[in-house]
Amino acid sequence: MGLVQTIKFSDFNNDELFRMDAKFHFLNKRFGWNIFDTKNRNLISLKDILVPNCKIFKYENDEEYKGIPTGRDHLNEFGDIISYQVVTKDEHPNRLKYKVNSNCILISSLKGAKTPALSFDFDLSNYVFSNGFYVFEVSKQWNKKFMLYLLRTKTIKHILDNHIYRGIGISSYKENDLLKVQIQNINLQIQNKVIEKIKPIEKEIETLKTEKEDTLEIISDVFLKEFNINFEEVEKLDNTKQFNLKLKHTILKNDLLRASFKWHKLEIIQSYMYKDIKCIEKLSKFIISTKNGWSPQSSEVEEGTPILGQEHILKNGQISLSASKFTILTRNNIENFYIKKNDFFVSRGNTVELVALAGLVTDDIEDDILYPDLYIKIDFDEKYIDKQYMAYLFNSFFGRIYFKHVAKGKNQTMVKVSSKELYDFHVPLPNKTIQQEIINKIKTQIDLQKDIDKQIKNKQDEISKIIEDSIKCDAE
Repeated sequence: MGLVQTIKFSDFNNDELFRMDAKFHFLNKRFGWNIFDTKNRNLISLKDILVPNCKIFKYENDEEYKGIPTGRDHLNEFGDIISYQVVTKDEHPNRLKYKVNSNCILISSLKGAKTPALSFDFDLSNYVFSNGFYVFEVSKQWNKKFMLYLLRTKTIKHILDNHIYRGIGISSYKENDLLKVQIQNINLQIQNKVIEKIKPIEKEIETLKTEKEDTLEIISDVFLKEFNINFEEVEKLDNTKQFNLKLKHTILKNDLLRASFKWHKLEIIQSYMYKDIKCIEKLSKFIISTKNGWSPQSSEVEEGTPILGQEHILKNGQISLSASKFTILTRNNIENFYIKKNDFFVSRGNTVELVALAGLVTDDIEDDILYPDLYIKIDFDEKYIDKQYMAYLFNSFFGRIYFKHVAKGKNQTMVKVSSKELYDFHVPLPNKTIQQEIINKIKTQIDLQKDIDKQIKNKQDEISKIIEDSIKCDAE
């Protein structure tokens, strides 16, 4: 194709906005919209197959719903919902607005989205999806699953991420550009035969998925076994709706004299969890300092200094450095807010389930990157604390239970913790040799999940090849 492409003035007719965009015209010069390079000329555009179906969700009073944003915190690379944001009529982001049913296919409008095209076969009446998705129903002349897999093919993904997107930074493509794509007009019976061929691979993928464990569950399981804790009993205590509390117990670990039910329930839960652990320590003994980050005005334009976000603190106890926002602003002590290798961060604001998630910077830092005000940087006395151990502990049931009960905020979709809650956290702290043993056990289990992910990805590639081969064949 070459690095330079000469186009004629008439080539601008390929786009109603007369786009002067090299990557777009490279595509059109080589393929037009026949991106699969199908030799059979019996072509049909996706606009004749996929019908836009973006229906606005109707929130009802006094009801809770499951909000699904586009990010990887809620959807994985295999198209599964892994978590949701609890939302209500009065408390929901404006972007959570689409109603979807099992006849729909969703696809992210963002360039570089890790989540593939989506379709679900369960009741979605209580789910509300982000307006960052395009939502379609499929023509009756086409098999919905065939179209789902078509939208997941490497060819479609390559076009979305490299040719038809618009903008800089977090960019997106327009729905009408996707719908211009042409494919061979395949008979429905042939589509059905292709899907029958794919079904055994689907079963293999589902089997592999049943072998996978959630990252936070892996971390928690290792701690449960290490400290011999019965988690069923912990859950039973956590679900308690009423208990008796003696007045003298109201001041235990309670220098602010908090009177909330959940705060005192935490004391009962921790008393059970810690009753046989001989190495419980108050974290304040080992914290050297804490420091909130800086959140200047930013944009998605890749200009200036990158800033990390809430989504970059990963459940596996690490920090992702793939920033999505940037700032051109500066300040006198800006270098104090640059991240460094081995920095330990905690998210001070998030949902009840994920507040105070922790991560460690394990990658080498090549360029200056800022950490935001949503982060608290903690410096520990490393004579006693391995930071990776502490990140795992924060993300385990020890941290999830503690921070769920001490976080503050009326809106349960966004609660916060401060340094006070960090200093008051009582944690099991064995010697560093045992900490390292626990780290190794967790890493071994997480690495096994990566191998399963690789196998699933290979199976999905098999499906993608079957779909692409069927699109390129000459069969009528």
